[in-house]
Amino acid sequence: MKYILVTGGVISGIGKGIIASSIGTILKSCGLRVTAIKIDPYINIDAGTFSPYEHGEVFVLNDGGEVDLDLGNYERFLDINLYKDNNITTGKIYQHVINKERHGDYLGKTVQVVPHITDAVQEWVMNQAKVPVDDDRQEPQICLGGTIGDIEGMPFVEAFRQFQFKAKRENFCNIHVSLVPQPNATGEQKTKPTQNSVRALRGLGLSPDLIVCRSAKPIEMAVKEKISMFCHVEPEQVIFIHDVSSTYRVPILLEEQGIIKYFKQRLNLPIDDQPSDLLMKWKKMACRYERLLKVCSIALVGKYTKLSDCYASVFKALEHSALAINYKLDLMYIDSTELERSTEAENSVKYHQAWHKLCKADGILVPGGFGIRGTEGKLQAISWARSKKKPFLGVCLGMQLAVVEFARNCLNWKDANSTEFDPDTKNPVVIDMPEHNPGDMGGMMRLGKRKTVFKTENSVLRKLYGDETFVEERHRHRYEVNPELTHCFEEKGLKFVGHDTEGNRMEIIELENHPYFVGVQFHPEFSSRPMKPSPPYLGLLLAATGTLNAYLQRGCKLSP
Repeated sequence: MKYILVTGGVISGIGKGIIASSIGTILKSCGLRVTAIKIDPYINIDAGTFSPYEHGEVFVLNDGGEVDLDLGNYERFLDINLYKDNNITTGKIYQHVINKERHGDYLGKTVQVVPHITDAVQEWVMNQAKVPVDDDRQEPQICLGGTIGDIEGMPFVEAFRQFQFKAKRENFCNIHVSLVPQPNATGEQKTKPTQNSVRALRGLGLSPDLIVCRSAKPIEMAVKEKISMFCHVEPEQVIFIHDVSSTYRVPILLEEQGIIKYFKQRLNLPIDDQPSDLLMKWKKMACRYERLLKVCSIALVGKYTKLSDCYASVFKALEHSALAINYKLDLMYIDSTELERSTEAENSVKYHQAWHKLCKADGILVPGGFGIRGTEGKLQAISWARSKKKPFLGVCLGMQLAVVEFARNCLNWKDANSTEFDPDTKNPVVIDMPEHNPGDMGGMMRLGKRKTVFKTENSVLRKLYGDETFVEERHRHRYEVNPELTHCFEEKGLKFVGHDTEGNRMEIIELENHPYFVGVQFHPEFSSRPMKPSPPYLGLLLAATGTLNAYLQRGCKLSP
């Protein structure tokens, strides 16, 4: 097993996840099996109870793990399926060690950060690195991991300081990602932050083998030589990644700077110097992305629109679908509260700007979420999409609100609502699930990959999924459509075309006599891949560009 540790310096959010994923993509293109582990220093057991504004979206895995969004990057780039134990947190490690102490495993010894916590980290990494993540179920050969160097992360840094000797030099490599800022006042690229960051890392006992420098513009050779001299590495061990038009370009930038040759020598890898067809596909995809001329605009109506990471997987799923049909995505984020009447009274400019965005969009997407704030605005957007026959996709809460909107405006149940927002509503069209326990919040939802069975052949989504009888997608919800009321909706044209295996849970809705009005209880964005777009998102893009019928007539084959 070869271990590649990716550390970050100067600032957070520098792109460790994308760079680790890109390195993994390159190594996979050389025929190696790659897995990934993300280390987060927070004390939370998992990311499930975070607000999206804390760390971005909560990514859900097949086994129901609620994890950091970087694992989403790993899965998308490497086309693998990870597990909840691929995300290590301080909370998980301490809980594991404390449980062992209570069990008596330490035989009366004083339990300390060193060696017990650090040993637990190393043991966890070595065990999880062996778990197969590819479809062929073979043990990985390379394990990529990421951590950081702030005060909470010190036990992890110390664990890897020890681990580099346990694993041996030929099996362990450290990549340090740093920032090279360029102040507007001077226009000069500054190396001092990187020098200080590398010095601090060395002080902790880890010496970087590769220094990846992030910058706004391409870095000059003189800067590379300066970093090489002051950071005690060869010039070829300094890699530059400047801001690029798309993340698809990052693996190509790394490969152009000789990273395959370096890893082959440094880790004694049994690979050729040249990448395989996989990286050539990435190159073609990156070039195609940059040459796109036709634009499709989608309005994303949500409540966490101030930070794009809150909907990272949704954005990627839309981007994958747009690229598949040769369109450039114009994603317009609309704060759902700004569509509400209360905003018109408080700030009419914001209100009219939000509605202007919504009206000019080619399609409308209402993603998942929790809480009552902004729900009336989402209902307004759904009503507009339904009545104006605009292509619409509702995901999780978006589907539930589509049912609420239809009940209010088509069934004339004016107080119809979800019990999440109004526990006393006379028409509870969305209810909490019987097994949901409102006591503990963490891990209590219906989570992970579950089967959805199509109950009819006359379904747009079934055709988009390749006419399969069932699909398996990832879920994350506490509430569901009330199964006792579904017949009322079906009589008026809102069809529940997909159920769970028992036939009790409503999973997919489709509206008759509408170009594309679809809602799904699951989160299809989590399984979207750059070369395998998610069918519900692809359907939205096809409908928004007016090409859905032609696509279905071709037997769901994309035009060349």
